[in-house]
Amino acid sequence: MLAALAALALIYLTYVTNTAVTVAVNADRLQADALMNAGLELTAYRLTAQNEATRPTSGTFNARVGAGRVSVTFRSEAARIDLNMAPKPILAGLMMALGVSETDAPTYADRIMAWRSSTEAGQDNPEDSYYRTLGAPYLPRHAPFPHSDELWLVRGIPPAVIERVLPYVTVFSNMRTVNVLDAAPQVVAALPGMTPETLQRLLRDRADPNVDPRSLVGLAGSASATTEGAKTYRLTIAAESPAHRASAAEIVILLLDSGDEPYRVLSWHNAFDGSAGKPL
Repeated sequence: MLAALAALALIYLTYVTNTAVTVAVNADRLQADALMNAGLELTAYRLTAQNEATRPTSGTFNARVGAGRVSVTFRSEAARIDLNMAPKPILAGLMMALGVSETDAPTYADRIMAWRSSTEAGQDNPEDSYYRTLGAPYLPRHAPFPHSDELWLVRGIPPAVIERVLPYVTVFSNMRTVNVLDAAPQVVAALPGMTPETLQRLLRDRADPNVDPRSLVGLAGSASATTEGAKTYRLTIAAESPAHRASAAEIVILLLDSGDEPYRVLSWHNAFDGSAGKPL
C-alpha cells in the first residue's frame, strides 16, 4: 500500500513539475513575442511619423519595454538588389563582386532573367528546353520571384554562388536602382562601371556626415545608383525578456500610405528556430 502511495505521489510530483516548466517556457515565449512586436511597432512609428522626403533609410535604436529590452536595426530594401527588377549588368556585377568569373557571371545572370521573364503560352521557350534537357521536374516560373529563396530552384547556377548572392538580394524593393548610402560594399561594387578606386572613394565619402548624398550618386556614375529608399524595410530585432531570455528576428515590412494599418508584414524569420512568426 505504501509503495503504491509513493508511486502515486511520484507521478503527481512529476506532473506538477512538468506543468510548471511548460507554463514557465510558454510565459517566456509570450514575453519574447511581445517584445518583438513592441520593437516592430516602435520602428513603424518612427518611420511613419516622418514624411517620405525626410524619412531615414536606415538606422538603429535601443528601447526598454517594461522590464525587457529591444535593440532594432532597420534598413530600406533599396540597399539590396531586387531580383525581379535589376537589369542584367547589375546581377552579373554582383556575382563578379562575389568572386564569380567575368565569363560565368553573365551566364548566371541570364539564368535569373530567363526564370523571371514571361513567355507566350504554347511557345517553344529555349529556357524550358534547357530545364527539360537537365531532367528537372519543373520549368522556369516565367514570372517574378515571390521570394529570394526561390533562387535555389534556378538551374545552371552553382549552389555556392547562390549562397553568396542571397544576403544581397531581395524581392521587396520594387526598384531597378540601389541606394548607395546604405548598400553593402559588394552591392555598390555591382554597379555598372564601378572601379575599385571609385568604390573605395565612395565608401570613404559616404561615411562623412558632411558629404552631400547627391554627390555619391554622381560619383557612382551609374543610372542604377540612388539615395532614395524603398517603402519596404528590413528590421533586425533582438530582444531580452525580464527572465533574460534572448530572442531575435528578421522582419520585412511595407509602409502603407493609407488604411487602418500603417504597415504590412511581408516576411518574418525567427532566428532561434527559423520559423515564421506571423502569417505572411
